Amino acid sequence: AVRHALEASIEKILRPAHNRDVDLLRSAVAKREKGKGFFASKSKPTRPYVIVMIGINGVGKSTSLAKIAYYLKSNGCSPLLAACDTFRSGAVEQLNVHAKCLDVPLYHKGYAKDPSAVAKAAIDHAAQEGNDVVLVDTAGRMQNNVPLMKALSKLVVENDPDLVLFVCEALVGNDGMDQLFMFDKALSSGGHSRQIDGIVLTKFDTVSDKVGAALTMTHLTGAPVVFVGTGKRYK
Repeated sequence: AVRHALEASIEKILRPAHNRDVDLLRSAVAKREKGKGFFASKSKPTRPYVIVMIGINGVGKSTSLAKIAYYLKSNGCSPLLAACDTFRSGAVEQLNVHAKCLDVPLYHKGYAKDPSAVAKAAIDHAAQEGNDVVLVDTAGRMQNNVPLMKALSKLVVENDPDLVLFVCEALVGNDGMDQLFMFDKALSSGGHSRQIDGIVLTKFDTVSDKVGAALTMTHLTGAPVVFVGTGKRYK
């Protein structure tokens, strides 16, 4: 009886409220089909479904982005990867390796560029080329790095993505809450109400039965766990 009660409590915590429910594939397909409807504009291409991946350095944002691209492509979508980490040396090349392995297009403008402008150009390019999903890779940044957090907020506000996913390691512990709150605060600064829509937990195969961080982050923020990553394979 205790076990069943505990399972029910955990399920209730992890199950998001109706207004925070995230079904990435269904939402992307729905937006694509809406663009093909009778009332869709014939002169203006449909804006793709835009996903922005955010998080601190080294948690596996690029790998998680590639795994999501694989998932979307396997289910009939046509994703495009946008290299908006214009800060870290090698970030564009790393994403290019994923793009080639997945046989999906990559949009980039190199380094030392405004990430928000690169994201906008990528979205416009995807709309013209018929890609229905854009996955935006961003630079990893510590939650207390004010200039980079402002740049991230600018990217999200100016490009208004359909989904903002916060990526963190499953073993992050209490520091994960600090990261999540600081990123959420950065997104909502400037008077707008944008929030993190969901959480991606990486390296979940390393945590055994220690899932406290997942429960705490979901319980305190209401943001559901959308994906959990295990291993380095795309599947």
